[in-house]
Amino acid sequence: MNFVGTIWAILPAIIAIVIALKTKEVYISLFIGIFAGALLLSDFHFIKATTTVFETMMTNLSDTWNIGILIFLVFLGTIVALMTRAGGSRAYGKWAHQKIKNKKGALLSTFGLGVLIFVDDYFNCLTVGSVMREVCDEFKISRAKLAYIIDSTAAPICIIAPISSWAAAVSGYTSGDGFTLFLQTIPFNLYALLTIVMVLCVIYFELDISGMKDHEISARNGDVHHGNDEYQKGQEIECSDKGQVMDLILPVLFLIISCITCMVYTGGFFEGVSFIEAFTNCDASLGLVLGSFFTLIFTFCLYIPRKIISYREYAECIPTGFKMMVPAMTILALAWTLGDIVSTHLQAGLFVATFLENTHIALAILPACLFVIGAGLAFATGTSWGTFGILIPIVTAIFSEGDIMLVIAISSILAGAVCGDHISPISDTTIMASAGAQCHHINHVSTQLPYALIVGIACVIGYIVAGLTQNVILTFLAGVCSLLLIVFFLKRKYA
Repeated sequence: MNFVGTIWAILPAIIAIVIALKTKEVYISLFIGIFAGALLLSDFHFIKATTTVFETMMTNLSDTWNIGILIFLVFLGTIVALMTRAGGSRAYGKWAHQKIKNKKGALLSTFGLGVLIFVDDYFNCLTVGSVMREVCDEFKISRAKLAYIIDSTAAPICIIAPISSWAAAVSGYTSGDGFTLFLQTIPFNLYALLTIVMVLCVIYFELDISGMKDHEISARNGDVHHGNDEYQKGQEIECSDKGQVMDLILPVLFLIISCITCMVYTGGFFEGVSFIEAFTNCDASLGLVLGSFFTLIFTFCLYIPRKIISYREYAECIPTGFKMMVPAMTILALAWTLGDIVSTHLQAGLFVATFLENTHIALAILPACLFVIGAGLAFATGTSWGTFGILIPIVTAIFSEGDIMLVIAISSILAGAVCGDHISPISDTTIMASAGAQCHHINHVSTQLPYALIVGIACVIGYIVAGLTQNVILTFLAGVCSLLLIVFFLKRKYA
């Protein structure tokens, strides 16, 4: 029986996600999902399925983009270990505790830093987490809430930032002047905009709903990990008492500047290409590797001559940083394999594309339907970029260039893809957010899910208004009002 391009194509992802949420054991759950997909591909032949699993895994781990991301993770883990060992993180935590007076201030600082680092979602998640973990620990903020704030200022910010790796990806999926079209989608990208509103509501109203409430109660009692010490063990790094605030600030600033510079370098900026075009054509994976490598050299020059740490201590931080990133790297490897089986081999996208082509959806509800379909596809495959590549060509074939409905349709796809990516346990961005906050991955997924679904409901209402009116102001007002009504109801319920 042929399962390729059918509704069965999304079954492996559903199996992995359901088991992960039920058991809170992500590694085995992902592997079971992978094997289920391999069984469908091999017509339930056990040996062929086993071979398919590891052939697919090896193919993904030999991909240059994926290798670059893994190297970046190792380098960044080493940088974090170095900043901790040098005492920079501790010094910054003490300084921030003097400047930041309360829990809301700590969360707003985390949110603000996430907004500032908009160039790439991987970079955003890991950098913000590295800087703000100890500060949030000081104010007894759970790692689950920190992960939610990080995740909500990663992809949602990158997808509305004109200069980002996401803008480059979207521009590449559209025809004609893709960058101008991307700019036009920003006001209609409800999920990104409403997620920002939701984060501010969560911070201001201390809106702890469902599982997040339990995590925050545990944090107030001194357990920010909510009983999961997987990352806590990896953080047992001896700290120097010679460290200063600049021993964290300078490496982070250098990392940001270095990564941006290296990304545009890979896009040809220093060969005469414009900054925007260089970002559009950059190799983000290589740029992040180069930027983090130069940061390692910078930290060596910053710490060793001042005798903040010794040469041996510097060398010891390399395997320590690697160990810190092993959970994230393992989950990423499994998630890439599952995503490849679902997307490439079983062709879940073909099923969605065929469904859309054979279904006559009324124009008024098309944006809302595209949002839901995009969210479902990204949730099942764990990739928003893949969702862009499947759905955007479909709507560009339906609407002519310059039609406002083309802008709204693409906006709804982008919003839906980011929504699905945001709530998917197998999404690389979600995995990075867990790694950045050093939060148990399934704890992050399960606590973030209710907030993302609330925003998703408001988006559906907003896109129905968009389909009916094609007016950006009415669309945004409908989405915001719907979101705030839900928030006020939940605030009264969980008060």
